[in-house]
Amino acid sequence: MAHRLVRGLRGAVKNLVVYQQPKPINHFLKSSTRNYLSEYMHKSAVEGNIARFIRNEIQYELDHSPPIEVDEQPGEQWIRLKGKFGENEEIKIEVTMFDASIPMKKTNEPEDVKLRVTMIIDVTKGKDNILEFVCSGWPDSIEIRNVFTCGRDGIKNKTYVGPKFKELDDELQDSLYDFLEARGIDDKLAEFLHAYMMIKDKNEYLRWIDNLKTFVLKK
Repeated sequence: MAHRLVRGLRGAVKNLVVYQQPKPINHFLKSSTRNYLSEYMHKSAVEGNIARFIRNEIQYELDHSPPIEVDEQPGEQWIRLKGKFGENEEIKIEVTMFDASIPMKKTNEPEDVKLRVTMIIDVTKGKDNILEFVCSGWPDSIEIRNVFTCGRDGIKNKTYVGPKFKELDDELQDSLYDFLEARGIDDKLAEFLHAYMMIKDKNEYLRWIDNLKTFVLKK
């Protein structure tokens, strides 16, 4: 699902990022209501077209892929994905909006940073056993940060949580990456999530600026 959708989104995301550069607040205060509404309605139409494209693509992939659900609530900084693997595994993935970045090279330009989303992946087997991965989702890769065992209530083992992931034997690390990849949680999913979150980030910005405008113009 991720690979097909990402190809279609690349051009749209690139154009959207260029088109929707944030404008200073005083620009909105000084602009006429008519000009603002015209500009906002045009942006809303662009966002609506992209949102419809995403929904259609997701529905197409859902019809040709194992069952999966995507839950996104306006205003929240998370999205949730749910699915199944085999006969007795349930998979739940919670993904943040961009929550960290690292520089790609020595420069002060904002575009030269690598953005990260955090992924909390719960793989449930049977009634009580949960294997939880905390991962960094980079634009082209997934990096496991921690692995926990939990009960159904989400409470982790309080006596011993295991070593840091990077301290594990290399073969064990590789086997855990293979475990996730077999369930469709791989670098292509990270690429898809970054494209998805880029759109969500712009939608949330438009929602915020509209709320700001409503408050400022309220009499």
